[in-house]
Amino acid sequence: MATDMLILVGLGNPGSKYARHRHNVGFMAVDALAEAQGFGPARRKFHAELREGALSGRKTVILKPQTYMNDSGLSVGEAARFYKVPPENIIVFHDELDLAPGKVKAKLGGGVAGHNGLRSIAAHIGPDFRRVRIGIGHPGDKTRVTGHVLGDFAKADEDWLTPLLAAMAASAPALVEGDAKFTSALALRLQGPRSKERPAQKDKTDRQDRTPQGSATPERPSAEGPLADFLRGLSGDGEKN
Repeated sequence: MATDMLILVGLGNPGSKYARHRHNVGFMAVDALAEAQGFGPARRKFHAELREGALSGRKTVILKPQTYMNDSGLSVGEAARFYKVPPENIIVFHDELDLAPGKVKAKLGGGVAGHNGLRSIAAHIGPDFRRVRIGIGHPGDKTRVTGHVLGDFAKADEDWLTPLLAAMAASAPALVEGDAKFTSALALRLQGPRSKERPAQKDKTDRQDRTPQGSATPERPSAEGPLADFLRGLSGDGEKN
């Protein structure tokens, strides 16, 4: 009998030399989520690092396959069978070339778009799992894709990466209510608080100077503390080049 628990899967490659790769942003996302939502310590199971916790009172497991990207499905398949979790309760966080850096979309099912981690998971549990697609942008030339995906995030990327990871982590409980609720909660957090003193009318100059909706860089959180330090470590803030 299927259970209603959730399995959140972060995709990436294990090992410190891969830690800041764009391909590892799925690992970064679930690490930030686990810290923000108070998940238990990591332990080894199902060829993965596993952490247990809850989102909005719903039992949730975070899985980081340690099999390397191409065999991620081995870990996910084992966990799904053990916990009797249907594919629609499995949410995979992964990098997405076809989305601009910092843009996030969530959906149920779909193709694999050349992503070997998704291909492996689909081979083990079918294609009808949920995906949280985290944009890393396309380098513009297909011959540069491998180097882009398997390269470190640039120092400048930290300006959008840190606030995005923090916002995703804080918005995670909305995943229980569905993909649309999650993306709405995320958008509100990235938008930040609106000013209470907006003018009733805006002149032409104001309209021309305003950044188009959806393209603005999210405000960087000013809060300090363990999560802020953790996120800076994930994105490389403070490291020497």
